[in-house]
Amino acid sequence: MKRLFSVLLAGALLWGPILEAEAEGSAPPDVSAASAVVMDGDTGRVLYEKDGKARRLIASTTKLMTALVALESGHDLEEKVAIAPQWTGVEGSSIYLRPGEEITLEALLYGLLLRSGNDAALAVAGHCGGTVENFVRRMNDKARALGMEDTSFANPNGLDDPAHYSSARDMAILARACLDNEALAKIAGTKSVTLGCRTFTNHNKLLWRYEGCLGLKTGYTKKAGRTLVSAAERDGVTLICVTLNAPSDWADHTALLDWCFARYQSRELSRAGEHVGQLPVSGGLAPVCPVMAADSLRAALAPGERLEASFVLREGKLSAPVARGAPVGEIVYYVDSVELARVPLATGEDVPDIQAPKGGFHLWRNGFKN
Repeated sequence: MKRLFSVLLAGALLWGPILEAEAEGSAPPDVSAASAVVMDGDTGRVLYEKDGKARRLIASTTKLMTALVALESGHDLEEKVAIAPQWTGVEGSSIYLRPGEEITLEALLYGLLLRSGNDAALAVAGHCGGTVENFVRRMNDKARALGMEDTSFANPNGLDDPAHYSSARDMAILARACLDNEALAKIAGTKSVTLGCRTFTNHNKLLWRYEGCLGLKTGYTKKAGRTLVSAAERDGVTLICVTLNAPSDWADHTALLDWCFARYQSRELSRAGEHVGQLPVSGGLAPVCPVMAADSLRAALAPGERLEASFVLREGKLSAPVARGAPVGEIVYYVDSVELARVPLATGEDVPDIQAPKGGFHLWRNGFKN
């Protein structure tokens, strides 16, 4: 792939109203957590970090990965799960499963994420993985696929184990994947639900206390301390907050989310289907083919941050026939010279065979044309 050029996006300089709203000398809050991260849910960019890559015990926030792997396993939520004796009587939080009873996978997942049932975690793992051990292997495979470099799972419920750990940054990566899973996001954001003979009420107090909270998961063991993964949305900005070993986790999340919401605003970087340029076409009925952004992208940006974009193309010229939607490269966005995100580029129209044109790549955006 050939990097053709970089352009400074003019829209990134239009920060007048935001600069006025930003408090001078605004410093991040002091928090009780040993490790903490706030991440932009749209791009995965870390906006705040305190010892974010340190490997620590994560307690029941583990169950986010349990739920994600289960929901991606292909099993239907309405499936009946016959409870095996070895999945019952587990220490810690429980939904009090009984050997031989039948319960839907959906109810188990609500019991897993709202009540934090350790027995529900074993039942989900055993049913969706064939064995709990096989399911845990899938959890570790998923962690590697997501790029969670400081994570190892030894069980599906988060009980303390030397081989079971993660980091605040990795758990934010996991939370972002969970928000992208519609079914998981719905469950994790539910305050209370009754399924069958059981009623589950979410342990996450931020759902009641914090405006715009989307859920996700609480956790606690004596060794891990209090762990919490939360997400919230305001004015188009989605933030993910993770604290590990945080005695005052509710206060930590409130302070960190408030600080980031005050500092960052959502900006549209690309819109799916928007034409951003054109490429010459050889042997085509038309001499050029429009190039469009294949995906939409928004980002949380702060005043004074410099946003740039590079267009990286596979080829400098297309050959007819050209089909609409064919990949041709990507836009790479940077904030203060650090890569932020990538958006794929695709052809915007069909171009049938006919003739070869002349010309080069042209870019237009925000009223400018090169």
